[in-house]
Amino acid sequence: MTEERRRSARRLAAAVTWERRGHPAVTLATVLLGFLVLPMLMSGTTVALPRIGADLGASGAALQWVVIGYFLAAASVMLVAGSLGDLFGRRRVFAFGAVTYAAGALASATATDILLLDVARTLSGLGAAGVMAGGGAILGATFTGRSRTRAFGAMGTTAGVGMAIGPTLSGWLVGSFGWRATFAVFAVVGLLLWGGTAFMAESRAATRPRMDLAGSATLVGALALVMFGLNQAAQAGWWSVTVFGPLVAGLALLAAFVFVERRNPHPVLDLGLLRDRRFMAWCLACLFVAAGAAGVTAFLPTYLQGVNGVSAQGAGLTMLMLTAPVLLMPQAGALLVNRGLPPRALITVSLLLIAAGNAWLTVIHPGIGPLAVLGPLATMGAGMGLVIGTTDGQAMDQVPPERIGMATGLLNTIRAGGATLVTTLFGTALTNLLQARTGTAAARIAAGDLAGPDRLHHALHFTDAWHLTLWGVAGICAVTAVVVWAMLAPSRQPTVTTAHASSAAVR
Repeated sequence: MTEERRRSARRLAAAVTWERRGHPAVTLATVLLGFLVLPMLMSGTTVALPRIGADLGASGAALQWVVIGYFLAAASVMLVAGSLGDLFGRRRVFAFGAVTYAAGALASATATDILLLDVARTLSGLGAAGVMAGGGAILGATFTGRSRTRAFGAMGTTAGVGMAIGPTLSGWLVGSFGWRATFAVFAVVGLLLWGGTAFMAESRAATRPRMDLAGSATLVGALALVMFGLNQAAQAGWWSVTVFGPLVAGLALLAAFVFVERRNPHPVLDLGLLRDRRFMAWCLACLFVAAGAAGVTAFLPTYLQGVNGVSAQGAGLTMLMLTAPVLLMPQAGALLVNRGLPPRALITVSLLLIAAGNAWLTVIHPGIGPLAVLGPLATMGAGMGLVIGTTDGQAMDQVPPERIGMATGLLNTIRAGGATLVTTLFGTALTNLLQARTGTAAARIAAGDLAGPDRLHHALHFTDAWHLTLWGVAGICAVTAVVVWAMLAPSRQPTVTTAHASSAAVR
């Protein structure tokens, strides 16, 4: 045995020994806390947008960046964070992400203008990437078999709790103490996450190849440029240099990323994963389960506050209709799968429910009461909740153990990137549709400011824009359900005759 192999064997043995000293229950609790807090801050911030805009004098793309910047940063580095966990330790990546997340939340609580708040929110998103990619990989490395399914089901339930109480908690904090209190609370929780890593076991891949710097840089750059360009479209127009330029540059970097990864023996993303039909089906499912309700989650509170004059607390309580079904449904989905329901059927039904919820939500109109939106929001929430966690567990079953961090990072990149993309396009669609009807007032209306003598007309135009956008999302989700169903179809194996079978048995 060469000296290099001896060193590798000692490193692997040390890692195994440390894993045995870990505390699975505490590990699970710490990871679940992370998946509780992150969705809470995602869904909760949307309730605070009108108050933030009023306090900091912001609207349009700058105000949207409070939400989109967080998603963009998380989506851009999620895959890189997952691969770094495979190389340098998943617990280490989780801990670094928790500290960064806390620092960003604290900076958000003290920001004095919209630019500083946008930067702070982006920093929180970077930390969230480490927590989500590291946390999912830690669960995948710690648990196997049915215990893994239950762990990911618990992760989905916890994320559902965060989504459910995020708008309500934020609405209460914003109404009682101001929007800054929202970020201060999450800064404290981020420090608790960091403290919990002291009780977590470390895990990493058996070998530690050189980090793929070129692949990481081109991927982050490509995602950041594309999302930035899309976010500017609402204000500058699709053919503006500030939109068209970043989009073209981002697509060029994406092509460069593929070229770099094909030539690198240890890429940040093994493109072979993308050739696995079933793994890609679950990736597509993750994308649209997250994206299907992203626009509603981000902008419905603004509509309710701007058009109907609902308070921040009231908007948060209304959003509970969307997020509450996510509380119990993940465990129900995991239980159904463990008892024999084909995951293929479960994910197809979930996507169809999300599509139906978007279509049904077109009942919204000025003056609509909360009970009138209960049906569509609950339908959408049920579709999301059924497969949260289950999609991750099913996807992890398709990859080898040494690629768990990479696969988790890819899934979370797709999930966060899809949510960011749809949130951006949803807001852009609303603004562009409003511009065709209201001109320069579009950005102000989309931010929930309908004050003035034309308030009623603006409310009607805002509602029409919502209807058209919701129908578009519903159609895309319905088509995706059919595509995922087809991609998860069992492979057709050639029929083996009895003679051939007997011959094979003899051999």
